[in-house]
Amino acid sequence: MIEREIMDKVTARLGSKVLATYEFRGQCVVTIRPADLRDLLAWLRDDPELDMKWLMDVGGVDYLGYSPGGNDDDDREWRFEVVYQLYSMSKNHRFRVKVAVNETECEVPSIWDMWGMANWMEREVWDLFGIKFPGHPNMRRIMCHDDFQGHALRKDYPINKRQKLTVPAENLLCEKVEWA
Repeated sequence: MIEREIMDKVTARLGSKVLATYEFRGQCVVTIRPADLRDLLAWLRDDPELDMKWLMDVGGVDYLGYSPGGNDDDDREWRFEVVYQLYSMSKNHRFRVKVAVNETECEVPSIWDMWGMANWMEREVWDLFGIKFPGHPNMRRIMCHDDFQGHALRKDYPINKRQKLTVPAENLLCEKVEWA
């Protein structure tokens, strides 16, 4: 099954719940609301025709200031997206689902109980973008240190911001090792 057929099945199933569809170089994407995520992913995983049992990746995107082609024609109503990459080993096809996340709520339901590996991926998206995953059992930083202020991959994060070190700088230096 090609991605276009999967996208057609998803849009037929969800109807007006699909916020956007996109196809580029053979890769198809649907964008949905957070409330529809768990049902859609469960269907993609459990439907024998689709059989997408492998969650390849979960990532975040910040569209602050995005203007494709250098003009202000981006009309999306959300700032962030959480992107889920799924793959079927038995059918050898893949599909991408994006979840639209507005800046005020900034939450997407956790799927760690559906795919255990999502546990770390959701922590990474929260740590770097500040998107919360209600239902996650251990939502704490995974990339930045515990005292880090802010979320480093947000486009409005000040790149020159100084962060407090959790240990003295001299403790970060490696000891000299003599090799035999």
